[in-house]
Amino acid sequence: MNPKMRRGAKRTTMTAVETRVTDWLQIVRNEFQEIPGQRLTKPQVQRLWGLDEDTCEALVQALVQARFLTQTSTGAYARADIGN
Repeated sequence: MNPKMRRGAKRTTMTAVETRVTDWLQIVRNEFQEIPGQRLTKPQVQRLWGLDEDTCEALVQALVQARFLTQTSTGAYARADIGN
């Protein structure tokens, strides 16, 4: 047992609120790198990672501004370095 944990204390998993934005950016980046042809809409991104609408919007926009993602003609998001 971790000495810093009190006896009987429960371990918890990180939630979207507890996870830092930089962590979420890396998580989303990794997913798109692992599956290069992946295209996801904002609602799909929200469901996949259990994000609220505002967090999803901020993440997607940050990745678009960083030129990692681009929005396709159908409204989905895909890696910018792979042709639409």
